[in-house]
Amino acid sequence: MTAVLFVLYLLVEIAALVGLAQLIGVGWALLVLVAVSGVGLLLLGAQGKRVFERFRRASRGEVSAESAVADGLIVATGSILLFVPGLVTGVIGLLALFPPTRALLRPVLEKLGTRRFGPLPSFAPSPYRGVVVDAEGDVVDGVVVGQWYDDGHTGGPRALGSA
Repeated sequence: MTAVLFVLYLLVEIAALVGLAQLIGVGWALLVLVAVSGVGLLLLGAQGKRVFERFRRASRGEVSAESAVADGLIVATGSILLFVPGLVTGVIGLLALFPPTRALLRPVLEKLGTRRFGPLPSFAPSPYRGVVVDAEGDVVDGVVVGQWYDDGHTGGPRALGSA
């Protein structure tokens, strides 16, 4: 089965390159092939940064974890397709890196992932509500003080005011 898929991939890539070469010429077709890879690599750097920022936002609870994972999966797939030689795989990889295309694919992947694996847990820190529960189960209601003072005898922090 793998050999059949590989032969099919080769046939599609060769047919696309030959078709483009007949349409615009061999030199221009090779230039398009190189340009698709170059533009894809430039786009990959910028979109990779956006994906990591989306993961940071998901960790803070600003966006859903499913959305961040779907975005990362699309960019990872696009980057892999850019490194696979060929015109068709390069164009598909380039399309996967464009933000408008990802915006179309993201909800589909979110729903597929949620249906297959269930909702992802949120790792966003929960806000402090003024109640501390210690290990023995006692509830202590209080306020955390973030001020230090210098009594002249310690070498600790010397900040005054809120921390």
